[in-house]
Amino acid sequence: MTLLQSTDLFMRFGGVTAIGGVSFSMSEGTVHCLVGPNGAGKSTFFKMVTGQLSPSSGIVSFRGRNITGLRSSEIVNLGIGIKTQTPQLFDDVSVEENIWLGARRLAQGDPRARVRQLLSDLELTSIKSRLVGTLPHGLRQRTEIAAVLASDPKLILLDEPAAGMSDSDVEQIAELILRLKPSHSFLVVEHDMRFIRRIADTVTVFHQGRIFMEGSCDRVLSDSGVKDIYLGKGLTGNA
Repeated sequence: MTLLQSTDLFMRFGGVTAIGGVSFSMSEGTVHCLVGPNGAGKSTFFKMVTGQLSPSSGIVSFRGRNITGLRSSEIVNLGIGIKTQTPQLFDDVSVEENIWLGARRLAQGDPRARVRQLLSDLELTSIKSRLVGTLPHGLRQRTEIAAVLASDPKLILLDEPAAGMSDSDVEQIAELILRLKPSHSFLVVEHDMRFIRRIADTVTVFHQGRIFMEGSCDRVLSDSGVKDIYLGKGLTGNA
């Protein structure tokens, strides 16, 4: 079943076309990764899907509903969790309270039980009382992912979740995503190819504001054209 879809999506900034007619779809119950070199358009596309930018033209739909131009808060209320590159947390509030703020949107179940489960799943229980502003980057990232997951969204959009994280933190997030995949879908913008190989069902490569190629992780990352796009930077590690 198609979960998220865009049709002929354009984003223009003055005379510059950042996204030039992208038609995209992802299926429910999958982890779909967006990759491409800097300036390829993947982050601009992500921002249109998440309501951070309003498209110049085209349509974005979620479960068949047109969400084009909705604010991020409205998109979240439809059952989409959003994690941007910059952590959206309250620094003067504890880890537990930040997650609780997300859990208040939980449609079913006990919010307190949800918070306890996420603290355990992301190994945050021991620091649940610490103020977020005092945490190192990796723990802040994990706290924000927990806050996004707290409302139990069906689709989770992650913008570079592995950025600045240690290998052990990245592995923990990968394991969490794979554990949640039976009940959640993920759209992930990422540069860390090791992370992508670990989690992706489908990979879409952006180049010059358009989709260059899409397919399984192994097929895409072994393609000579994709390697050329990355100018020989290598696809075994970061790109």
